[in-house]
Amino acid sequence: MTALVIAEHDNASIKGATLNTITAAKACGGDVHVLVAGHNAGAAAAAAAQIAGVAKVIHADGAQLAHGLAENVAAQVLAIAGNYSHILFAATAGGKNVAPRVAAKLDVGQISDIIKVDSPDTFERPIYAGNAIATVQSLDAIKVITVRTTGFDPAPATGGSAAVETTAAAADSGKSSFVGSEIAKNDRPELTAAKIIVSGGRALGSSEKFAEVMTPLADKLGAAIGASRAAVDAGYAPNDLQVGQTGKIVAPQLYIACGISGAIQHLAGMKDSKVIVAINKDPEAPIFSVADYGLEADLFTAVPELVKAL
Repeated sequence: MTALVIAEHDNASIKGATLNTITAAKACGGDVHVLVAGHNAGAAAAAAAQIAGVAKVIHADGAQLAHGLAENVAAQVLAIAGNYSHILFAATAGGKNVAPRVAAKLDVGQISDIIKVDSPDTFERPIYAGNAIATVQSLDAIKVITVRTTGFDPAPATGGSAAVETTAAAADSGKSSFVGSEIAKNDRPELTAAKIIVSGGRALGSSEKFAEVMTPLADKLGAAIGASRAAVDAGYAPNDLQVGQTGKIVAPQLYIACGISGAIQHLAGMKDSKVIVAINKDPEAPIFSVADYGLEADLFTAVPELVKAL
C-alpha cells in the first residue's frame, strides 16, 4: 500500500500545503511518494526529496506542465495512478482543480477536505460549515483525496533523503493553454501560511478605512491581512483576502477579528485558530462564542490604541 502526494510548487520550491498533505499521506499507512510535475523543476524535485517521510520523488518534466494546467497535470497523475492505493492533493485551488478530473477518469468517488485519517479506508471531513464531522469509508481500490491542510501538521521540510526518479511527461492534452498571469506582489505572509492574521469586516465601512485601520496593526504584528465575505463583497478588500467557507481556510497561531460579526460561513474558515481575539461593539456578536479573548469596543478607537500599545 503506497500513497502518492501531488506536490504544489513553483518549479523551484515546494509550497507549504504539500507538507501538510504528506503528513496525511503518512497516516494512510505504507510508503509515501511525491509527484513533482513541472518544467525545469529539478530544484523542486530535490526539495521534495528532502522532506522527512518521503520514500520516493517522481519527477515529470515538460513544457506542457510548466503552469500546472489541470488537464495536463491530471493526465500525468493518471499515467502512474495504477501503482497507488491513495492519491492525495492539498485542498487548495490547484488541488481542487485537478483531483476531480483524476477521480472521474478512475471512476472512483472523491473524498474531499479530510481533516483526519481513522484508517486506510476511513476518513473524517467537516460538513455543514464545520458544524458536524462526517466519517466516510471508501471501498474504492484507489482513493482520491483532498486534504484540508489546517487539519494536519506540516511534515519537516528537511531530514529526508528520498530517491528522485524521472518519468516521461504526459503529452499535452491540447484542451487548455496558458495565456498569462497577473500576480499581485505582497510583502506580507501568504494568508494560509501566516502565523498571525488580522481580519476586518463590514463594520470598517470603506476600503480607505479598511486600509487605514488594519494596515498599521498588521505591520506591528508582522501579520497577514484577511477579510470577511461581507467586506470583500462590499469592495473594501480584494477577493484573495477572504477568509471563510467560500474563501480561505486558515488556522494561525493568532487570529484577530475586527468588526466581524461571526457569520457561520466565516467561523468555518478560522475557528481552528490557536488563539482568537475579537473586537466588536455588539455584545451579541456570534464571534464572541469562539473567541478566546473578546473586547466589546468600537474598533475605530480600540485598534489604534492597540497599535500604540504594541
